[in-house]
Parts: sequence; C-alpha cells; structure tokens
Amino acid sequence: MKHKWKFGLIITCVLIVVGLGGLAIWPGPGNRSKEVDAAYWTCAMHPSVHSSTPGKCPICGMDLVPVPRSKVADMRSSRDREFVVPLERQQQIGVTFAEARKRPMRHEVRTVGTLEVDPAGVFECVAGVDGYIAELRVDSPGEHVSAGEPLLVIHSPDLQAPEQDLINLLKVYESGTAAPASMDHIMDLAHRRLRLLNVDQQEIAELERTRQSTDYLVIRSAIAGIVSDAPMKIGMSVKRGDELVKVVNLSHLRLWANFYEDEIALLKEGDAVTVSTPAFPGQSFDGKVVAIGPTIDPLRRTGSVRIDIPNSSGLLRPGMFADVVAKIEAGEGITIPADSVVPLGSRMLVFVDRGFGKLQPRLIQVGRQFTDPDASSVERYYQVLGGLKEGERIVASANFLIDAEAQIQGVLRDFGEEPSEVSVR
Repeated sequence: MKHKWKFGLIITCVLIVVGLGGLAIWPGPGNRSKEVDAAYWTCAMHPSVHSSTPGKCPICGMDLVPVPRSKVADMRSSRDREFVVPLERQQQIGVTFAEARKRPMRHEVRTVGTLEVDPAGVFECVAGVDGYIAELRVDSPGEHVSAGEPLLVIHSPDLQAPEQDLINLLKVYESGTAAPASMDHIMDLAHRRLRLLNVDQQEIAELERTRQSTDYLVIRSAIAGIVSDAPMKIGMSVKRGDELVKVVNLSHLRLWANFYEDEIALLKEGDAVTVSTPAFPGQSFDGKVVAIGPTIDPLRRTGSVRIDIPNSSGLLRPGMFADVVAKIEAGEGITIPADSVVPLGSRMLVFVDRGFGKLQPRLIQVGRQFTDPDASSVERYYQVLGGLKEGERIVASANFLIDAEAQIQGVLRDFGEEPSEVSVR
C-alpha cells in the first residue's frame, strides 16, 4: 500500500510538471500572431467577428483564433469558381443575357428654373436734371417702342446754361479767333456736358442748327423693346437720379438653373439644352449653356448654370417657370444594362455566362449610370471601368434569383468581404 501511494504521488508530480511545461510551450494570445501568419482573427462561434489582433470575442468572450493567409487566399481564389444553373432552370426563372458592348454614352439631365431678362437688354431712363414732367409719349407697361423713339419730355431750367455755352462756342469757332485744335477739345467737352444731362445727340444736332436754347428735354429710348415700368405722370416733379421709364428687350432671355454636383461635371459651356414652359405645352425652345458657376451649394449640393435662350418670337416672358433638359454626350465606353448589376456595398457583382449553364460571379468596377434619351423606352446602363471585357455575356435579368442559386451552392460565401476591425476587450 505504501508503494502504491508513493507511485501515485510521483505520477501526480509528473503530470503537474508536464502541464506547466505545456503552458510554457503553448503560445498565449499575445504570441500566436508571431507564430501563425494570420490574415485576421475571428471567433469560432461568431465568424462575423474579425480583428487584426488576437484577443477575446466581444460577443461570447472566447479566445479569437487565427485565420491563416493561405486559407484566405484559397477562399478568394474560390471566387473564380464557376457554378451551374441548368439551362432548363434558367428558362424557368426567365434568365436573359446581355453583352458588354462599346457604345456612345448619352445622358439626359433635367432641372427647372425661372426665366429672367438679360441685363444687356434693359434700358433704365434716369433723370439727369431737376424739373417736372411736361409730356408723356408712353404711359403704361407693355407698349412697344423702337430705338430713338421719344418717351417723355421734361421741363428744366437747368438746360439753359449748358445749351447757351455750346451756342457761344459755335460762334467763336466760326469766327476763327481761336486755334482750331483747342476749340475742338472745348467743343467736345460741351457736347459731353449735355450728354451727361441725358440730352440726346439728335437734340444736340438740332441745337447746333437752330442756335436756339430751350427748357424742354426730350428723353428717347436707347433700345427697341417693351415698356416694363412707367411710374411718371404729367406734372410730377423729378429730381436728378429719379428713374423715369424702364424698357426691356425680350429678344434674348436667360435662365439660371441648379444642377447637382455630379451633373455639373458633365456640362460644359456651349452645350445645347431644351427649354419648355407650362404656358406653351408641347412647344420647346432652344437654349445654350453660357456660364457655369464656380461654387457648389454646401447644403443642396448643387451648382448654378446660366442658360441663354433666343426669344425672337417674343412668346417667352420673364418670370415664367421653365423645365430644362440637357442631353449630354459623354464619349464612348464599354457599357452594361443597369439591371444586370447586383450591388455589394461599394462594389458591384455580375454573373458572367461561361456556356452550357455555367456562370461565374465577378466583381467589377463601374462608373456613372446613364440614361439614353434617344431610346424608344427608358434604358439605363453603367459604364464599365474594370473587371469586364467587351463582348463578354452577363446575366441581364433574374440576376437576384441567380444570386440565390449561387448562395445555395456556397459559391458566394465570403465573396467580396474584407476583414473589418472590432474592439476586443
């Protein structure tokens, strides 16, 4: 009995020593990353947990286990594996195919705006002298006037002195008592003084012919157009700087339209646009992009674009609400239908036809989505930037059912996933 007790004690000591030695040999969580070439660390019970360092699972508290890089490489290489959906099954679920093809990329952008008067076509008649309204030739908005047509007459004693000065200079000039060179300069100053008082060149010529000064100033329109504002009445007093009549030329209008920042990148000066208004249903007007604003609104994420619109017919009026359509040519590129793409977060997935019912999932890089404005029906498509070659066939419809088939066959397990950091306590 005594020998058995000693033998059991020896065995127990050996087990303790071996256990302590095993603990010393087995690498702890802090050392495993040095011995194992781990792509990332995960939990055996919760594979969704990924970490770049060893530690504890934040869900269950278990030690994270390393996933070797070789295994990750095997998983990623499995993405190139094909899976099979029999042709009969494809017909049952309505699978159709499309070809990645090179085509001109056209896009249609729509926005709205309000028509405005072109500032270059506005004449604001301002009083250059003090006086009162002696006569009105136009007295209501909407009247058409031609360039040089009289608008009103102002009685002002302020005209007498500068007109008489010009008459006196003419007498000196004709007498020949002064040098012609100096007289030319003085005569030019006298003409300029009268023009600053809004005396028209026609009235100056009449003054030089008759040599008779007057207290009446005739105000003429500088442009052809329509009277938009006529606040004056006969007998009203006016002060220098008062606005008398406003005339606008509507042969050209402009429109400021707001486009989103991704649309602004497609526009350029000189692009043609089409404008329509609710006032003239079924009728459109041509316009042109003249200027693109230099800034983007930080809240609306839009930029302003100026569009000039010829209006020789005079149908369009300032203040009208307008719909704007810009058809943009974006060059040529490889495209695929928008419905053929399955979004995977920030990336896109397509199923490439390998023939005889074989399909291959493939991640591709796409650019902007376009809508062909000339197609008989709305056709949306993506520009392909990478991952797909011209001529390759892809699933164009029922791709979500194909995606389900691929999920069932395990082809898409971990497809397109990247390890993400988790906090490990």
